[in-house]
Amino acid sequence: MTSCEYQQIDPQALPTPTPAPPPHHGNDRDKREEPKRPRRKWQVFPGKNRFYCDGRIMVARQSGVLPLTLGLIVITSGLFFIFDCPFLVKHLTSCIPVIGGGLFVFVVITLLQTSLTDPGILPRATPDEAADIEKQIDNTGNASYRPPPRTKEVLINQQVVKLKYCFSCKMFRPPRTSHCSLCDNCVERFDHHCPWVGNCVGKRNYRFFYTFIVSLSFLTAFIFGCVTTHLALRAQGGKGLVFALQESPGRYPFNHKRVLKFLSVFSLISPSSNVPMLSLTQPPTAVELVICFFSVWSILGLSGFHTYLVASNLTTNEDIKGSWSGKSGEGVTNPYSHKNIFINCCSVLCGPMPPSLIDRRGFLPTDESVQTAGAGIELPPLAAKSEINVEVKCLDFAVSCTG
Repeated sequence: MTSCEYQQIDPQALPTPTPAPPPHHGNDRDKREEPKRPRRKWQVFPGKNRFYCDGRIMVARQSGVLPLTLGLIVITSGLFFIFDCPFLVKHLTSCIPVIGGGLFVFVVITLLQTSLTDPGILPRATPDEAADIEKQIDNTGNASYRPPPRTKEVLINQQVVKLKYCFSCKMFRPPRTSHCSLCDNCVERFDHHCPWVGNCVGKRNYRFFYTFIVSLSFLTAFIFGCVTTHLALRAQGGKGLVFALQESPGRYPFNHKRVLKFLSVFSLISPSSNVPMLSLTQPPTAVELVICFFSVWSILGLSGFHTYLVASNLTTNEDIKGSWSGKSGEGVTNPYSHKNIFINCCSVLCGPMPPSLIDRRGFLPTDESVQTAGAGIELPPLAAKSEINVEVKCLDFAVSCTG
């Protein structure tokens, strides 16, 4: 090692070296170099919902018994069209499958509209909006945190209405708004969370829900009436209901000999065995009769209850709590009723469809996208950068002296 005379060197005169990037694999480099696409709002939606087709379809995370509801409708209607309509068309009129098909299509469409439509979710308050609400509540200038009050009173049609503060959404809920614990969203004009449709029922999909249950009651009553008529026609002449059930309308799509030949292939019966003809439509007809008999009463009752709510301009939530029925002993009236059944029905079912407020397919702001894209990259602070530059300068100076 040769000796070297040290002299004072001005650090500003030395070129500032660029720190070498840390070693990384090729895959990481490709991922970092790829420009990240702007994210949509549905990708960071805070509620318990699922989105499909790039946010175009919105469903609740807990679908409930929606598959069972759809399955019962499809199976019962399918059995009706296959086993009952041919006989009724032959002996009565060909309008029966047309009417049944129209009701079936309308029921399925309104069910899907209820399940896949935004029920009226309100967007949550941003941190700045939540802080502004807290400042409006606490205007004493006290810097210490104080939880906001739970209620605030407003006047609607000369009636005092209390607004509750939602600690999840950080805002005072508008009138007739409630927070659904299953979907974790504040829903405007919240009626109830229906597990049969797998979604909340609110301001934007209540009309679809009402038309669904009303059309379903018509479809169920229509199928029940047609099946009963089918059995009554077969039981004419004193033959009885048992004979009508045993009489095989399954002769239309099935053949008894082919069924016996199919069973003999798998050695289930002997080809020469004399098996009596068992109707393959006998179980479907009984299934239709049982499902429609037990469903029509509950569906008709539900339709009648919601017809009363529509005529009174009430929600299920308000009716259960007795908000305007005077159950609390106070002389209160419904401030949202127009005092006219026809006007109430038109305002609930025929008003313009309000737009969705969550804008689930909108893009996030640019600054938020940049922060999200750079969240995984840690940049050293200014002091750390200065230390790196000083260490590199000292290393280069020592190497030049020893060389």
